[in-house]
Amino acid sequence: MQAVIKVTPDQLDKMASTYPANRKLPNGAIFASKITGATITGYKSGKVLFQGPLAEKEADRWGTIVTSNSPSKSAPDLPPNFDHLAVLGSDEVGTGAYFGPLTTAAVFVPADQVDALIKRGVKDSKKLTDPKILELAKAIEESCPYHVLDLAPHDYNRLINQYNQAQLKALCHNFVLLKVLDKIAPTKPDAILIDQFVQARTYFNYLKGQARILRERVYFKEKGESYHVAVAAASIVARAYSLATMNQLSDEAGMTLPIGAGSKVDQVAIKLAKAGKDLDHFAKLHFGNTNKVKQALKKAN
Repeated sequence: MQAVIKVTPDQLDKMASTYPANRKLPNGAIFASKITGATITGYKSGKVLFQGPLAEKEADRWGTIVTSNSPSKSAPDLPPNFDHLAVLGSDEVGTGAYFGPLTTAAVFVPADQVDALIKRGVKDSKKLTDPKILELAKAIEESCPYHVLDLAPHDYNRLINQYNQAQLKALCHNFVLLKVLDKIAPTKPDAILIDQFVQARTYFNYLKGQARILRERVYFKEKGESYHVAVAAASIVARAYSLATMNQLSDEAGMTLPIGAGSKVDQVAIKLAKAGKDLDHFAKLHFGNTNKVKQALKKAN
């Protein structure tokens, strides 16, 4: 179980002097302690996090509980209390869509911002409407350091001739994560969580030869948003940028470009090609949809 209370600066000082200082301080914390049945972390913001079987009982000693719930999904290979650590997360969108960019984002969520983002409804972007994506992305960008790589179809098509898609994704994740680390230096995250798309060994093999490779405190989890809100935040920011690019491409095409790679996508791609539009500007050409367009054009001639 976990519980969160909000206290005044004087109360925070009193709590810091009451509990033994026997744990490493997470980013943004002024004290961290472990006692029988609970771990307690106090943050500069006035938020105090209690975790463990006696979390609520210990929190009741000090004030009214703001939130009380079971922790997010956990795993034995992740650090303790992972869901409330200061984490730099990354995710990408657009890998399964014929039209549009491959967009990768990384977001650093300080420990004292975790509950605020969860309360605002930050979760997997696939479960959110487009208007909600745009609203949450703005809030995330205003409160958390981030970086986005929005790889346009033309650039994607050039790079996919050198790398397979998984390798290209690894390069993009490494790039945006390093960019955020540079922005927040000298602050360091407690952990880095990548929404997993290949095994860790394969991921690092893909990065061989790069001038800088981020390795320290890096973890990989499928559905990473279930383990920390930072991955959900990255997914939302990436989706917001991708939506903006898709709207721009749709305007340039003179028609709405659908997502995915199904039959509706084939129909629109054929219309674009027949209208003399260069698919390299709009689509990821290595998808099977391109062959269907070529076959349709051949039949038309």
